[in-house]
Amino acid sequence: MKNTNHIISLISTIRDKANKLILAELKKNSIDDLAPTHGEILQILFHSHKSVTMQDLAQKINRDKSTITALVNKLAKLGFIEKIKSIDDNRVTIIVLTKKGWELEKIFNDISKILLDKVYKDFTNKEKKEVINVLEKIKNNI
Repeated sequence: MKNTNHIISLISTIRDKANKLILAELKKNSIDDLAPTHGEILQILFHSHKSVTMQDLAQKINRDKSTITALVNKLAKLGFIEKIKSIDDNRVTIIVLTKKGWELEKIFNDISKILLDKVYKDFTNKEKKEVINVLEKIKNNI
């Protein structure tokens, strides 16, 4: 029977390899100042087609408020997003993509496709669903 005790190491290695691929693809597109975590935020904004609050971002990418603040501040400094205070509640910060941010959508979609094609190479649809189910179960167990 195959040893199954190295599961966390295996997941960590997969994440590291995915991040390296993402960074290499960003570099090919002359984007040197973004990290994969910035991509998580941008993808949420691309898919929402509207504004997102800082709190929603923190929940969706499972990061604490200080981490989200640092990531968002960098994206704002680079001109990819804009931070707006809510009219209803001054404590709430709303994040929206700028024109420059929207220009990244195709690049990020292309990178996502490259990554997913590598990840799912030679997988059947059934295997893809099984992997997702198992990983969701692991996430919920911890």
